[in-house]
Amino acid sequence: MLDIAQMRATLAEAYDLAPDLALAERMADIHARMARVVPLADWALHAPYVAAINALKAERGAVILAHNYMRPEIYHGVADVVGDSLQLAIEATRVEAQVIVQAGVHFMAETSKVLNPAKTVLIPDTQAGCSLADAITPAGIAEMRARYPGAPVVSYVNTTAEVKAASDVCCTSSNAVQIVRAQEADTVIMTPDRYLAQNVAAQVPEKNVVWWDGSCIVHERFTAADLRSFREHAPDTRIIAHPECPPDVVAASDFAGSTAAIIDYVSTERPAAAMLLTECSMAANIADAVPGVDFRGPCNLCPYMQMITLEKILWSLHTMTHEVTVDPAVSEGARRAVERMIELSSAAK
Repeated sequence: MLDIAQMRATLAEAYDLAPDLALAERMADIHARMARVVPLADWALHAPYVAAINALKAERGAVILAHNYMRPEIYHGVADVVGDSLQLAIEATRVEAQVIVQAGVHFMAETSKVLNPAKTVLIPDTQAGCSLADAITPAGIAEMRARYPGAPVVSYVNTTAEVKAASDVCCTSSNAVQIVRAQEADTVIMTPDRYLAQNVAAQVPEKNVVWWDGSCIVHERFTAADLRSFREHAPDTRIIAHPECPPDVVAASDFAGSTAAIIDYVSTERPAAAMLLTECSMAANIADAVPGVDFRGPCNLCPYMQMITLEKILWSLHTMTHEVTVDPAVSEGARRAVERMIELSSAAK
């Protein structure tokens, strides 16, 4: 676990990280991407870290891959590639840099390492986990295979490398329907998110989709009753859900899709008002790109995603920690499952 006091003392010796309004104003082009949600006073706090990180990236020959749930100052300020889990998995195979900093949770860093075994992959906080990744183990996969002999296992990318290696193929929320539909067997096992599996099953009625009983601590908190109540008070609001939400929530929404699909939908449709049933940072990160859209609550914060900060990213690059490693035997199986997902996703286009 990070010693925060020591980290801050060490960074203060190496970099000038004091709030700097003049620097913030000189970096107005970056601030413009997030000005709607990050006031200038806050940007003056972030700008020294952003400047230091971007300079250190060049020095280290590093790139930062950031998930859509990262804070705006990370998403717009230091990320080289942003996207959902599928986009990041694909881009991880394309980056030429020898150092990858994963601004996201641990399973994402593992996936980048699996796809880039010869590269250095860093995660700024090793405690940044995932409730879905914690919900399933290889033993759980074996249990499901015993219960449904011959059924292929489709595991969400929100899983450990060991679980990926024990599966036949991975999926993300953006390609789960295509991946399940592509399986030749009539029965398909999905792990670990029961809600994603149930939402996929509704779209692929020709398959008998069975699932492990896991869920996302962010998305499971939304309820259909809350949506009905919200519509009574704000009937003009477009409600947009992530497929990790319960099926009745998805059914009560105007649109459901992955984080990338949500961004595309809002950018294309430009509703007057929108409520995103997902992690709070999503709306913040696209707010300046769609200035005519009034983003309304509620939303839920992911405590794991919020562990990744500018300060920890700078520390990670400064010290070249924490390096993510995956056992080669595990990595081979996990890479097969991820590459199979990318292959099937490409074929479905």
